[in-house]
Amino acid sequence: MPPHKEYISRQARFSFFKLYSLKFFFRSTGSLYMFQTKLPHVGQTIFSHMTALAQKHGALNLSQGFPDFAIAPRLIALAGFYMQKGYNQYAPMPGVAALREAISRFYTQAYDPQQEVCITHGATQAIATAISCSVSAGDEVLLFAPAYDCYAPMVQLNGGKPVFVNLSFPGYRIDWELVRSKLSPKTRMLIINTPHNPSGTLLTEEDFLQLQEITRGTNLLVLSDEVYQHIVFDGMTHRSAADFAELRKRSFVIGSFGKSLNITGWKIGYCAAPERLMREFKKAHQFMVFSVNHALQYALADYLKEADLAQLSMSYQRKRDIFLSALANSRFSPLPTKGSYFQLLDYSAITQEEDTLFAERLTQTKGVASIPLSVFYEVPQHNKVLRFCFAKNEETLKVAGDRLSVL
Repeated sequence: MPPHKEYISRQARFSFFKLYSLKFFFRSTGSLYMFQTKLPHVGQTIFSHMTALAQKHGALNLSQGFPDFAIAPRLIALAGFYMQKGYNQYAPMPGVAALREAISRFYTQAYDPQQEVCITHGATQAIATAISCSVSAGDEVLLFAPAYDCYAPMVQLNGGKPVFVNLSFPGYRIDWELVRSKLSPKTRMLIINTPHNPSGTLLTEEDFLQLQEITRGTNLLVLSDEVYQHIVFDGMTHRSAADFAELRKRSFVIGSFGKSLNITGWKIGYCAAPERLMREFKKAHQFMVFSVNHALQYALADYLKEADLAQLSMSYQRKRDIFLSALANSRFSPLPTKGSYFQLLDYSAITQEEDTLFAERLTQTKGVASIPLSVFYEVPQHNKVLRFCFAKNEETLKVAGDRLSVL
């Protein structure tokens, strides 16, 4: 059952929210046929709804995770240069070699750029492709909730069964004994996410060692969603599944330029994996999208030669701290954010409303849009927490903090 079930079931209270009929009919050669949806509980995502609500009410959109500031002019210039140069036809199926080489260097032990790296149409496509090439009907996939919303639907579309393990509240840590209890002979894959969206927590070395021990001697696969790998705070270090020899052998590691270079609309991500896994990944990739924007890949490859991604963490840490400072006199209680560009706020001192209702009210009456945490669970957990995106300019964050402080 997907994380949005309860949220969607409250449609009587949300006139905006529509479930399409579970059955669609069409006529062919005079007969009536029935088409059964593969995702019966899935409707409009919370991200689309809250963004639309923010637009309707002229609210500051701290809900959907995209920056509201300009990208580097140099990157735009490079994109134009390569378009003018004629790179406007299909790129090589796995991606431009220079960009794959740059990606391989992101990891302590570099991946072979020729055989172990593939450029994708955003991280979501990379996630979908890794699941599609690995998960078959009847397989189980362990997900850690609150879980990013694309994981479970992609498992279901491939005939698999999502099995949810709730992270502890309020620290959002993994209970590894609970993980062990959820494993079965049908378990095919575990999906991890670090830095974690929506909580902003990081997996530690101990977490990875536990996962490595759990999977040792098995055929289990790991999908490691690391799209915020370059956004880590407070002197912490991002650890990747690629850093651990035994995990590396069984892991698809996913990244995103949309997050690290503030170009979410370009939809360019990547997957790194050992050759035996990447071989299967490419088989699916070539029939899903075949290739990704040619000119933009060359622009990114050039830009990465001069970009200092280490500055990204400092820039976003400053934004996080500005937002928290603006909330200092509010009744919200911030939960620690160690990575990503999301901040969780506990609002239990303000109201006992359900988070979906409170998020709507904040958008409509205070002009600040957020995301309720309950929708990221299979069985919604009502912990009175909202997620705010601080990938915004500093003035936006200050104004948002001022508006939220009058509650």
